[in-house]
Amino acid sequence: MRVLGLGTYDVRVHPRPGVILSGLRRRGHAVRELNEPLGVGTADRVRALKDPRAAARFAGRLAAAWGRIAAGSRAYRGECSPDAILVGYLGHFDVLLARALYPRARILLDHLVFASDTAADRGLAGGGPTGRVKGLLLRGLDASALAAADVVIVDTPEHLAMIPDRHRGKGIVVPVGAPPAWPAAAARRRAADAQEASGRAAFEWSDAQADGRGPTRTDGPREAGSAGRARSDGRISVVFFGLFTPLQGAPVIARALAECERRGVGLDVTLVGDGQDAGDVRRLLPRGGGVSVTWLDWVDCADLPGLVARHDVCLGIFGTSDKARRVVPNKAYQGIAAGCALVTSDTPPQRAVLGDAAVFVPPGDPSALACALASLADPASLAQARARSSAAAERFRPETVVAGLAEVLA
Repeated sequence: MRVLGLGTYDVRVHPRPGVILSGLRRRGHAVRELNEPLGVGTADRVRALKDPRAAARFAGRLAAAWGRIAAGSRAYRGECSPDAILVGYLGHFDVLLARALYPRARILLDHLVFASDTAADRGLAGGGPTGRVKGLLLRGLDASALAAADVVIVDTPEHLAMIPDRHRGKGIVVPVGAPPAWPAAAARRRAADAQEASGRAAFEWSDAQADGRGPTRTDGPREAGSAGRARSDGRISVVFFGLFTPLQGAPVIARALAECERRGVGLDVTLVGDGQDAGDVRRLLPRGGGVSVTWLDWVDCADLPGLVARHDVCLGIFGTSDKARRVVPNKAYQGIAAGCALVTSDTPPQRAVLGDAAVFVPPGDPSALACALASLADPASLAQARARSSAAAERFRPETVVAGLAEVLA
């Protein structure tokens, strides 16, 4: 089947469309792309709700990108016409263009977020008459996007249940998965760890020969990545990345790190990102030396998998909002694919999808998160958690997560 990825999606920032297209390609579909990345992420689109000038800039960029897509669509006519068109994530507007350009094609909408739901989670709809009008417009945008699509792709059954009854029959659940760059980063770490272990073994052999003890037999080098990196100082490395929004529950992380400091748990923490809760997080972070924190406002998307893979533990989400209880975040799949132990909140969709690949804690509970991190400071516990994570990574490869969608297309 000929599948055309169409829209203004940007797989560097939001990899979901790339995962779906890669999975379909690996399953034998002929995949092409007509993609003009807009360079406007979720945060910028949300900002347009508050700032008329930002809204005008967004509209101008969208119009220019659409013009280029319309011109490029001439290459996919006649015998080259696609059988199906995937409109990539953040495609609420793009799906309308796809329907206008290809009125008879089968349109697949990757509806990972509801515009009205995201605005409510970030407190942007507001109250009063203006807030009600914004909410009405965003619900209308969601409704028009759903109406234009033939197949609506969501990531969890909870999001499927949000689709209105008249459109729910179009829906299909496709887990987010992880792009190939993430398991590749895990493989590089395993190779580096194996080389480091080999170097240590050679040094110990040489040292033993020098003092006449002879070599000490071991059971052989551990497979790096399945057992973690035991450190002589007992510290573990922890990473969190993403927008600091209520869904993420970043203040919960900060409080947990402060509690780890008080308990004497040694952590080297990397925080990546910024957002509306960043100020609270900075205020709550520990100030001692037991928990060291490095905060990076931005990491290039190409460098992020490698950075995450260098850590022992990846943190998921810990918010308590309604939206936080409906999602399985990108970082959960990516952290697992990168070879990290994953700690995230115990919500129905995350437990159903991740199973024993994650260490679960109650949402919004910093003490429980601190206890989980303290338990992972034990080398054996960390080794087991990373082994479970690595075993689950195969389930989240592109060709695996699109299995249900491939059946629908067939």
